[in-house]
Amino acid sequence: MTTSMARKTALAAWIGSALEYYDFFIYGTAAALVFNKVFFPATSPATGTLLALATFGVGYLARPVGAFVLGHVGDRFGRKKVLVFTLLLMGVTTFAVGCLPTYASVGVLAPVLLVVLRLLQGLSASGEQAGANSMSLEHAPEDRRGYFTSFTLSGTQAGQILATAIFLPVAALPQDDLLSWGWRVPFWCSALVVVVGLVIRRKIDETAEFKRTKVAKLPVAVLFRSHWRDVLRVVVAATIASVSTIFTVYALSYAVNTIGLPRTSMLWVGVLANVVALAAIPLLAGLSDRIGRKPVFIAGCVGCAILIFPYLWSISIGSLPLVFVFGILMFGVVYSGINGIWPSLYGEMFSTEVRLSGMAIGTQFGFAIAGLAPSVVSAIGSGRDGWVGVAIFTAAVCALSAAAIATGRETFRRPTAELGLPARETRVPATVQA
Repeated sequence: MTTSMARKTALAAWIGSALEYYDFFIYGTAAALVFNKVFFPATSPATGTLLALATFGVGYLARPVGAFVLGHVGDRFGRKKVLVFTLLLMGVTTFAVGCLPTYASVGVLAPVLLVVLRLLQGLSASGEQAGANSMSLEHAPEDRRGYFTSFTLSGTQAGQILATAIFLPVAALPQDDLLSWGWRVPFWCSALVVVVGLVIRRKIDETAEFKRTKVAKLPVAVLFRSHWRDVLRVVVAATIASVSTIFTVYALSYAVNTIGLPRTSMLWVGVLANVVALAAIPLLAGLSDRIGRKPVFIAGCVGCAILIFPYLWSISIGSLPLVFVFGILMFGVVYSGINGIWPSLYGEMFSTEVRLSGMAIGTQFGFAIAGLAPSVVSAIGSGRDGWVGVAIFTAAVCALSAAAIATGRETFRRPTAELGLPARETRVPATVQA
């Protein structure tokens, strides 16, 4: 596999992931800032916020189901079909959210429609990263798989930057304008996402590794027969995404709605942290190509478990300088040691014929738990002093994720064709099926 092809694939994965997750993250921002007033105004402010954050988590519930379906399609018929479908579905459903009537217009039908569209968003996201990561890994040079697969997650961070940047002028609107039409604009912009993303992804070729691999009629059966331990390991490890959802959704809602910090200031914390992450992710992923996946990932888990305490404490005392310092350090630098590594770390656990299914199913069950984290911690950590319980919860998740990876084997030096095989087994080239 040539380096030029690896770069082309990594770039396509970066752009596609950025566009896909722009859609996903604008929903989280709107859930934290607007949806409690637009779709749940009949409830108390605290209950409305909890319900709005719950609709964010609902999208994660659809992801395990989508992982089985899209994982099968990707391993049976090719990665490209999955990548085109997920982008199209995400763009259409996100645009539709911006067109929804409010609770004031149609009553309870409004939040019902919101939940339906969020479920479809979750279905789309279930195959996005697994498909892009599988393709990037299989195109990458064997000694740089960590570096090239990390661009999918760099794209995710770029999508979050774009989503937050779009909301900055929107959040600065007068309250009446924000609640009437302003919040809809970021969702309508997803029409551009669909057009640009489809043009890019239709030009991507399937990997040579996939083309020469014997295709299983039912990949998920092979997956759970031969790789069930690694699926379980990925499920537990992937709950580390709770750090992201708590930072992106809970901390934003806590800072603005409970402490009273300015919306725009908190949005800037996310923007700057993600700008830093754009540089940190490929650097730390490249480091994992030299010293291994496990040390970098576990160090990221430990660092996040520690830094979540000063970050939430700085919000609770209303100190914006400290919020910026600890927010950027935790999410921009330390969490990048997780985000930059997991695409190669998880992908290298599985053989080519089940890689997309293994990554999709494992991550999406873990991400489903992470998606519910903002709702859970909002319930257990109410009030100004509730941040302590939230920090303890987050640290416990980090410890579990680190333990899951510590029990696995190191794979960064294994040839791509032998990934997912027992330690002493080598692959005999299979007959290519049409």
